[in-house]
Amino acid sequence: MKKLLLYIFLILFTAATLYPIVNVVSISLRPGDRLLTTSLAFIPPDASFDSYRRLFTENPFVRLLLNSTLVALAVTVTGVAPASTAGYAFSRFRFRGRGFGMAMLLTTQMFPATMLLLPLFVMLAKLHLINSYFGIIVVYAATALPFCIWQMKGYYDTIPPSLEEAALIDGCTRWQAFFKIILPLAAPALVITALFSFMTAWSEYVVAAQVLQSEEMFTLPLGLKQFQSNMTTEWGLYAAGSVLISIPVIALFLFLTRWLVSGLTLGSVKG
Repeated sequence: MKKLLLYIFLILFTAATLYPIVNVVSISLRPGDRLLTTSLAFIPPDASFDSYRRLFTENPFVRLLLNSTLVALAVTVTGVAPASTAGYAFSRFRFRGRGFGMAMLLTTQMFPATMLLLPLFVMLAKLHLINSYFGIIVVYAATALPFCIWQMKGYYDTIPPSLEEAALIDGCTRWQAFFKIILPLAAPALVITALFSFMTAWSEYVVAAQVLQSEEMFTLPLGLKQFQSNMTTEWGLYAAGSVLISIPVIALFLFLTRWLVSGLTLGSVKG
């Protein structure tokens, strides 16, 4: 009986999770800009891909896609590279200011990005980085890096220091032990860090709306907002764009799932 109730709960939970996704896909296939319909069919009887065609032929969707890809990849690199080394330093070394630094990293997670928007905007304005890719990358990296460092530091703590000690005895330098021994074992944490950094830049809207002011530099969330106006909303284009935007994130997650396995160090100190 308990197993049956569990299955029922899981089925209802899955249905509630999939319903918004199915609804968006259905709206993208409806001709015109119909938001609501009395039909329960997943694929409308008069379904068409006209919204997807218009998205590429009548709108600068490709340019928006390239802009978001550039920003997201840059934020991913600037999030993973410093976090991998900074997290290792906080995990393995004891130095003056270590506790204060970790406390400051944790403190930054207590404030939402919108609360930091005004000081960040003033800083970017003084540096003449408003309406520039470098400016938006700096903001995204600054908000994502503290979490990434904590993520990496926590995972490095689970890797036995004896692995590095054995590498040092065999003649490796500290850098060689880090890059050849520790970093490969930290692949799951690196994947999670990269995925978090990518998604932070890929789907963010509020900060991008303040920093990017030229339509040629708009990212995908800003481009979707253009389909909405005070009097009407192009729901077909809105839904089609939402579906296409989610595909890279889903594909990236599926590609990285083989590294999202914990316990890679189990048994590594035996033998």
